[in-house]
Amino acid sequence: MRLDKFICKSTDLSRTEARRVIHAGEVIVNGDVVTDEATQVHENNLITLAGRQLVARPSRYLMMHKPAGTLCSNVDGVYPSLFNRLDIDRADDLHIVGRLDADTTGLVLLTDDGRWSFNIIRPQQQCEKVYRVGLRDPLAAEVAATFARGLLLQGESAATLPARLEPIGPKEVLLTITEGRFHQVKRMFAAVGNRVVSLHREQIGAVRLNVPLGQWRHLTNDEVGSF
Repeated sequence: MRLDKFICKSTDLSRTEARRVIHAGEVIVNGDVVTDEATQVHENNLITLAGRQLVARPSRYLMMHKPAGTLCSNVDGVYPSLFNRLDIDRADDLHIVGRLDADTTGLVLLTDDGRWSFNIIRPQQQCEKVYRVGLRDPLAAEVAATFARGLLLQGESAATLPARLEPIGPKEVLLTITEGRFHQVKRMFAAVGNRVVSLHREQIGAVRLNVPLGQWRHLTNDEVGSF
């Protein structure tokens, strides 16, 4: 991770304060003074601040049931940040793994472990995300086959990766995708002449949403290790 993030994760310093002590030459990594806050370090490096060896706090892994009308952001905007619902120390150290639109509900993962989140979102991982989708119009018979082949979204040069579509009602489906393009689910249905009227993420990889709306919990060791 970045050196400034490591300092924050092993002390009570803010990111600004961590950068100040780094620039002042107070941080030593494996015997060398390092003054670049972006330097990549590992937990097995010997890192000291003012002569004291630093040890990073254990990483945290959470799930939240995101309500509609909240932002996947650390700060409020037009809608309030979902971080307002986190009654946890140093919530600002956490980041969201795979954001949802303000009007979308469902499973959100949060962590302060950058390597873990990268393994989930990197394209090569092809991590499956399952969405419950409410549609304006009944699903046309050929859409499942179209999604399975992949389709070209407006403004893009590469087709979507194969997606799995399971009808559960005339206007409701489960959609499984392995990408995270901008507004992808809404754009996929728009490309076949339909419109998404409700969107809810139920699952990421092997992790299923199982907390009440607006609530959160820590992931189990098995859930963390499933990615």
